[in-house]
Amino acid sequence: MYCSKCGALEDKVIDSRPSKDGKSIRRRRECVSCAFRYTTYEQIEQTEMRVVKRDGRSEPLDKQKIISGMLKACEKRPVTLQTIEAAVEEIISSLEAGLERELSSRAVGAKVMEALHGLDEIAYVRYASVYRQFEDLGEFIDEIAQLGTRTKRSELQTEMFKA
Repeated sequence: MYCSKCGALEDKVIDSRPSKDGKSIRRRRECVSCAFRYTTYEQIEQTEMRVVKRDGRSEPLDKQKIISGMLKACEKRPVTLQTIEAAVEEIISSLEAGLERELSSRAVGAKVMEALHGLDEIAYVRYASVYRQFEDLGEFIDEIAQLGTRTKRSELQTEMFKA
């Protein structure tokens, strides 16, 4: 590491600790030549995740785009921005945990739908209508019927585990 004051290459680490976000390490360094102190941050270099769209185009995974889609689905619903941001962080973490660096838009959409299903059923149906490109009322009705059976099944499962 070059000293920002004198340009010397030799330095020593005085202090090392995790940064506030826990995803990097903050190091206080001192130049051996001029005794100037400076701070550096060390973090894992992550390869950019890409999303392959339905038409074959590829673009970087955009956290803001996911947040925007979830905000539209949750508009005028009792879901806070903090809850949505936490869900998006969880979605991105689960996608990064996989070994793939290129994901289909379907995989990303499925993760978002899964998160919305746990947050708000109305938001889930709104998002599903756009994601699955519903074309008539029958598709809406089918999705709502499936939503009811999924909810009932999960309630029964929790009852089974209580006994």
